[in-house]
Amino acid sequence: MKIICNKNDLVNGVSIVSKAVSNKTTLPILECILVEASAGTIQLTANDMELGIETTIDGDIVEQGKIALDAKLFFEIVRKLPDNNVIIETDKDYKATITCEKACFHIMGQEGKEFPYLPEIEKDKSVVLSQYSLKEIVRQTIFSISDNENNKLMTGELFEVNENKLNVVSLDGHRISIRNIELKESYDSFKVVVPGKTLQEITKIISGEADKDVIIYVTSKHILFEFDQTRVVSRLLEGEYYKISQMLSSDYETKITINKREFLDCIDRASLLIRESDKKPIVINITENSLELNINSFYGSMEENVMIKKEGKDLLIGFNPKFLMDVLRVIDDEEINIYLVNPKAPCFIKDEKESYIYLILPVNFNH
Repeated sequence: MKIICNKNDLVNGVSIVSKAVSNKTTLPILECILVEASAGTIQLTANDMELGIETTIDGDIVEQGKIALDAKLFFEIVRKLPDNNVIIETDKDYKATITCEKACFHIMGQEGKEFPYLPEIEKDKSVVLSQYSLKEIVRQTIFSISDNENNKLMTGELFEVNENKLNVVSLDGHRISIRNIELKESYDSFKVVVPGKTLQEITKIISGEADKDVIIYVTSKHILFEFDQTRVVSRLLEGEYYKISQMLSSDYETKITINKREFLDCIDRASLLIRESDKKPIVINITENSLELNINSFYGSMEENVMIKKEGKDLLIGFNPKFLMDVLRVIDDEEINIYLVNPKAPCFIKDEKESYIYLILPVNFNH
């Protein structure tokens, strides 16, 4: 094989596929990136058997062929080359020569045909949305997936399509995040649970532009994301996702409307007195036109008032401050509505159209 390509295109391509390189495997080939030049395209692929990414880059193919190169070493080398054209040549012993200006590296590779290709995905069920929409809905929900591997389903997000609506749900046992968006057209219904890791990696790769699309295809076992020059294939998480509809009550005893930025800043200040190990709640006292926030910890105490509009009863309730801040940071509205029932029932933060719904369980406190 012999190819010539621009250094920046190569770095960009290697950076994209590196996100699917296995870092804990007994198979050395999974620690590699496959470089393949055939049929007029230069394709880079990485695959850890759960997540696979392939992307094509521009360049000239002098001689077709393929080789698997150690991902970490390959990335470090191409990143540090001068900004010019890079020539990659291989010989029959799977040694690769990487040349750019006066720099010339010789590294050992592995036989390309040993590399596991991405699974072929049937393109029966699909949905199209903008890169901007996908990036936003993941940003606004991903923080409430669980990192507990014992409960696999909670480490992923539910993607549910019904005609022209996409519903995305994540939960970790203490909170639920939901985003509902309208799609440009109607699609066949499906629901799948996508690993959180896959979604996090995709949001790092996509540009997030509103006029660029992502096409998503699903089968019973896999999900495929196609955008720009890139394909991302991931295994789905198996099992029946939690039925959350019975948790989403629209009853409330107290509704408050509050300035989001003021509320977030206030909790942020209060959090200065809390350490990770110190599971201290913030206590919120809702009265006629004001919300008083109190924190009492080993390091000290703080109280602050924020103006609110209130409907219904006064209420005293405690929350994990991190859970509130996670939600407030991803909502773009200037004012938010919070619906509460009693000190033991979950609170809801949602907009009128229910394009987002966040449920947070309160915590006990001694006051």
